[in-house]
Amino acid sequence: MNPILNSDSYKYSHFAQYPPETAAISAYIEARPGGQHDQVLFFGLQMFLKQYLSQPVTMADVDEAEEMITAHGLPFNRGGWELLVSRHNGMLPLLIEALPEGALVPTGTPLVQVRNTDPDFFWLPTFIETALLRAVWYPSTVATVSHGARRIIAASLERTCDEPGAVLPFRLHDFGARGTTSFEQAGIGGVAHLVNFLGTDTVSALVYARKFYQEPMAGFSIPAAEHSTMTSWGEDRETEAYRNMLTQFAGPGKMVAVVSDSYDLYRAVKKIWGEELKAEVEASGGTLVVRPDSGDATRVPIDTVEMLGEIFGFTLNQKGYRVLNPAVRVIQGDGVTPETIRVILGRLEDQGWSAENLAFGMGSGLLQKVNRDTLRFAMKANARQDVDGNWHGINKNPKTDPGKASKRYRQAVVMEGGRPLAVALKDLGNRENLLQPVWRDGELLIDWTLAQIRQRAAGA
Repeated sequence: MNPILNSDSYKYSHFAQYPPETAAISAYIEARPGGQHDQVLFFGLQMFLKQYLSQPVTMADVDEAEEMITAHGLPFNRGGWELLVSRHNGMLPLLIEALPEGALVPTGTPLVQVRNTDPDFFWLPTFIETALLRAVWYPSTVATVSHGARRIIAASLERTCDEPGAVLPFRLHDFGARGTTSFEQAGIGGVAHLVNFLGTDTVSALVYARKFYQEPMAGFSIPAAEHSTMTSWGEDRETEAYRNMLTQFAGPGKMVAVVSDSYDLYRAVKKIWGEELKAEVEASGGTLVVRPDSGDATRVPIDTVEMLGEIFGFTLNQKGYRVLNPAVRVIQGDGVTPETIRVILGRLEDQGWSAENLAFGMGSGLLQKVNRDTLRFAMKANARQDVDGNWHGINKNPKTDPGKASKRYRQAVVMEGGRPLAVALKDLGNRENLLQPVWRDGELLIDWTLAQIRQRAAGA
């Protein structure tokens, strides 16, 4: 990947558009208020720093970019890029500050701030907006959606489960890999989800956690059936297909998930699991996880819990809620969104069942049905330094849309009243700035582990 070509077309003419006395530009990234969440869980910048900004620009890159951009109809700043290669060995002369990854902050809080460290490269901080903003908005949005779902599930478990802390990490499973556009997106979004949970079927997320966040094994899964492995037996041998799953994977302390709606979910639960294979399920010493995969997502999984309760029995926990026989549980993996999770768990509680009976798998709703506007992410210039070293605040404030007004002056983030608050850096005083340098002139200054990030997010 040629680093010079990782931008938008109009960026290539911007080097000639700044005032001639400009020595530096500062810009920041925030999730502006008014999106789908009031808070944002910051995550993912480190992947970009390691994967992309660690790659030096070469003269071959300059030659290729000049040929493409001029043919594209735009001016090309060859002198600037040549100087970057000769003076800085191809590394971008930038200082990037950021909040600690895993921090949960109110929208409107600066998450990242960047400026150039060499006055000849004042045009560079905003040139990388396309790549840098993309590197932040997507994983932070997925992490935020996942964290929001965690809060919904955690609240229900607190009300209905005796040991909510032990159950919570595996209540939301990532089923989203096939719904993403690429291996890279699945890895980035998948590891963002793993900030909050331990369950995933997105293997690329494990790769990214190991490569970028020093986590040998970030998530876990269990043997599970898909429709092809069940329907290949034919409807007349559905019982044999299910029995084979028990034979191959069930055992003391083990879990196996079986999709059971290939033909008739209610018949499968009542007759096959409830009669023909009931003794084998109970004798296995493990847990059968029944997966309904069609129908009304807010009704069918609750019906499944009710049926399994009638067949396999249940106990009352200390909070007065019913808990299925440990031999059976349910996972809902179709039509799952944070809102359906809220509705399902609410109905489950209303019918006297603990939230621990049911897990969720979220696919496209987790990794794909998000965009930059989900949290209204933006990167905007906030200050310009002149050749005398003086900083001047700059911002946009459109009368046609006051919600798009940006912050003026270089920013800092402080704790005030127990909450993060954005202030102008010039007004920081002796307060601690939570925006800390993470990258300078090609060097990674902080290397967060996933364990550290998880701990920070869990305490938010």
